[in-house]
Amino acid sequence: MTLRDEFKSMIPGAETDALSERALLLEEFLAQQHQAGNLQLNLKSISARRAIVHGHCHQKAFATMSAMQQALALVPDLEVEVIDSGCCGMAGAFGYEASHLEVSMKMAELSLLPAVRAADLDTLVIANGTSCRHQIYDGAQRESLHLACVLQSALGDS
Repeated sequence: MTLRDEFKSMIPGAETDALSERALLLEEFLAQQHQAGNLQLNLKSISARRAIVHGHCHQKAFATMSAMQQALALVPDLEVEVIDSGCCGMAGAFGYEASHLEVSMKMAELSLLPAVRAADLDTLVIANGTSCRHQIYDGAQRESLHLACVLQSALGDS
């Protein structure tokens, strides 16, 4: 997201603006290509039938969660629910620092971790953020996957 946001203020100009407009997250690229009819993935059903999704702060800030849902909708027979959550509490390196652990966990306990704990064990937990996945594992003892890993599973032996 640096190319979309910070880069433009650090190096202003038409070339930077053009690059910024072309910078996409994986889910945005997949959603765009699918909508344009250019995506032929031939995905298969995966063992999980339900998934809950925690959006990374940059996905929320740049309003890309709908693209995430569209990308996950490409997986046949997968019911997707976005967790109504704010920041996972990690905020980059913030949550890794011992002095911030309590605040970090309180943030995660607002909605993210309770939602993960409430999900059946056969429900897939999806979180694109590396720190988010660490927080989910540390706080709820559940593995979570990046969108790319879910799609890789759905590709099967293709």
